[in-house]
Amino acid sequence: MGRLFGTDGVRGIANVELTCELAMAIGRSVAVILGRKKTPRVIVGCDTRISSDMLASSIMAGLCSMGSDAIYLGVSATPAVAYLVREMKADAGIMISASHNPSEYNGIKIFSGDGFKLPDALEDQIETMILMPEKYLTKPENGIGRITYSEDSAGKYSEYLISTVSERFDGLKIGIDCSNGSASRTAPGIFSSLGADTYVLSASPDGYNINRGCGSTHIEALSAYVIEHGLDAGFAFDGDADRCLCVDEKGNIVDGDFILAICALDMKKRGVLKNDTVVGTVMTNFGFTKFCRENGLNFLPTKVGDRYVLEEMQIGDYKLGGEQSGHIIFRDFATTGDGQLTALQVLSLIKRGNKTLSELASVMERSPQELINLKVSADSKLRFYTDPDIQIAIADAENALGDDGRVIVRPSGTEPLIRIMTEGNDCELISETAHKLASVIEKVLI
Repeated sequence: MGRLFGTDGVRGIANVELTCELAMAIGRSVAVILGRKKTPRVIVGCDTRISSDMLASSIMAGLCSMGSDAIYLGVSATPAVAYLVREMKADAGIMISASHNPSEYNGIKIFSGDGFKLPDALEDQIETMILMPEKYLTKPENGIGRITYSEDSAGKYSEYLISTVSERFDGLKIGIDCSNGSASRTAPGIFSSLGADTYVLSASPDGYNINRGCGSTHIEALSAYVIEHGLDAGFAFDGDADRCLCVDEKGNIVDGDFILAICALDMKKRGVLKNDTVVGTVMTNFGFTKFCRENGLNFLPTKVGDRYVLEEMQIGDYKLGGEQSGHIIFRDFATTGDGQLTALQVLSLIKRGNKTLSELASVMERSPQELINLKVSADSKLRFYTDPDIQIAIADAENALGDDGRVIVRPSGTEPLIRIMTEGNDCELISETAHKLASVIEKVLI
């Protein structure tokens, strides 16, 4: 058995890799870890996948079997669970979602009572319990827990998000793409209540259409819609609404690096950016690092994964961090990436600055990047690290780009993919280098 937890919880094909039995075992393990308290309370939310209720029921059965009470939120955004676990004074929160992955996948993300994702040590402890149930998952002293159902969780979360901005958005025409996921439950009401003329896309989930040709992973549909309807901006979320990518009034994509640049500059001017520092990852575009140098900002890169961004933010008490993919963390407001919160902060900037989104995004120039994702098996992902031909090919790619570029090749922490990124000043060279490297990896691993 490989490590269950990736960079964003447990993830796999529902009912195949992520089974009811595994979900129940995770629920039981969480209950045991919380067992020092009398009748711990755990909130459970899910996205709109067909398998989410099934897995949530299994997890809640596991929790109750070990003496914990479960509070079912139903369809929720991942950041809603992170917020509500604190608001409801629960001992832990569990989110059932595979984020941006297709509907056949699902996942389990666990939050501690303070709203932060579990550290690696606690995830390892859960895995140990699952591997040795006869030792750890024994009859509970607390008896059997109960399941209750929260009726107002979406409203509480929506009210909180609205409270993070002081402006109304009257006069702005915006599009929101809910990816047929968690944002479908809350986003239309949030933006309309603040006065924006809101055009809603992909907010009719059927259990199978989450992320299908829509949302932040397929933002081209929103881009075309913004142009066609003459909107001021568009915002695309992923399946569990912890990511947001934007589209300006011209249809141009404003990714996470641009969002960080826009918000960092504003926060610095307002004196609320601790040490004038922004946290990103090794995938953050060269253009952002140049932007930081030109504007007196400090940039701290981490490993890929919003959990690592957040850990660095906690160490230095930094206020802003995120990823190119649209995970943006505003630590004054949230303990994790929050797509709807990000959209609200960007709209607030548009309104306060009386500028278009394209004008705001012009503060940064993007360096050319080539991104290739190769689908591989779990075994192939492991062989990636040791195969000599792949290591030689990576070294050759690095030599080809020299000091004017860079190469990053890594297994995805959330999908069965090898991700290749090349970056530099020569568009033709970085594209040629990335595809040559991809052909070697395909030959070896696929």
